[in-house]
Amino acid sequence: MSSAGRSWLFLAGFVLFYAAYLVLGALVFSAIERPEEERLRLDLASLRERFLNQSCVDGAALDLFLEKVLKANKYGVSALHNASGAANWDLAAALFFASTLVTTVGYGHTTPLSDEGKAFSIVYALLGVPFTMLVLTACVQRLMYLVTYRPVNLFQQRGALAPRVASVIHFTILMVLVVVCFFIVPALVFSRIEEPWSFLDALYFCFISLCTIGLGDFVPGEQPHQKLRALYKVSIIVYLFVGLMFMYLVLRTFHKLADLHGFTAFFHLPACEEDEQQDRVPIVEEGREEGPPEADKTATKPLDVASQTSYNTINR
Repeated sequence: MSSAGRSWLFLAGFVLFYAAYLVLGALVFSAIERPEEERLRLDLASLRERFLNQSCVDGAALDLFLEKVLKANKYGVSALHNASGAANWDLAAALFFASTLVTTVGYGHTTPLSDEGKAFSIVYALLGVPFTMLVLTACVQRLMYLVTYRPVNLFQQRGALAPRVASVIHFTILMVLVVVCFFIVPALVFSRIEEPWSFLDALYFCFISLCTIGLGDFVPGEQPHQKLRALYKVSIIVYLFVGLMFMYLVLRTFHKLADLHGFTAFFHLPACEEDEQQDRVPIVEEGREEGPPEADKTATKPLDVASQTSYNTINR
């Protein structure tokens, strides 16, 4: 198998290991937090029944009821549909929580109820956040060849365009595609599935999520009696990961574009640290075999130098 093929194989294994890490976190969170959630639901239901059965409600009972309701609502348990609402710590919901935790989106609509869950969240995020950044970087590094270098090279060779013109056209097309595929189209889908959401609400959710702001005022899949809720939650996880990956891709492409046009030097900002050779070496790859330096360099290049144009090799 070629070096490029081995690199892709190891990257696929890396992504699968990351998915297994998310599933493991979801199982642990569900095992720890679901009993606590059920206890809180039963407590709130019992309190609600006692409140309704009282012929005369005094101020102390009302204050106690409201205190319990507000506390339960903070942890994602609502008194409005407490008996029929979906669990916040089943496997799909726990997987969604784990993904928002390690991607730093963190909507905050569901939080750990127990001390054990809070302690595990610290350890899980401590490992999961850098692991997520590493996986995103490895994926984006590969996508740079397909989405950035090859199109720019094609524009220059087929369109006979100047390097700076080709880079601007490429970045404009990339931005339009990202906005359409990860903001406009998902917003249309969310506005159809989430009944209370308007298109602006859904577009706002997409922007807040993919910028990892995660305010939590709009969270999908939280309606009572949501159809195919588990599949819906998993689909949102995939959307968030792929969307974050392309947002990172846009940022890296813009950084290289700024280097090419001299913006980073003009504002005394650091240039992109990776040179062309570093861009060609994948993050996840098999250990290099011993051999002559030139043979080693050739083996690690996934693309022929003559067929690839990097932003760093374009004459300014």
